[in-house]
Amino acid sequence: MRPRVPWMNEVDDAILEFLDEADVDDQPIALKPGAVHYNLVEEFEMVDKSLSTFSRKMARLAKNGYLEKTEEGKGSPYKITDKGRAYLAGELDADNIE
Repeated sequence: MRPRVPWMNEVDDAILEFLDEADVDDQPIALKPGAVHYNLVEEFEMVDKSLSTFSRKMARLAKNGYLEKTEEGKGSPYKITDKGRAYLAGELDADNIE
């Protein structure tokens, strides 16, 4: 099991896993919180959280290096980072997780 910090929960994992699997030709794609929310809640029914929860979670994941914001401004797209992929693979030591 991969280590988590107290602010992370199943929503964080679902967001990271979705963006990790959403590569195109081995390149990470960037999606806005609304698109991630729609796919995880409406299409796949994986988690039952609000769009504002997804927006907050994605901003915090970006602040801590797991996602990268691709533009400035509210509602901008995010893509997964190498750190986000390392977290999913269980390659981060608990001491390296913020």
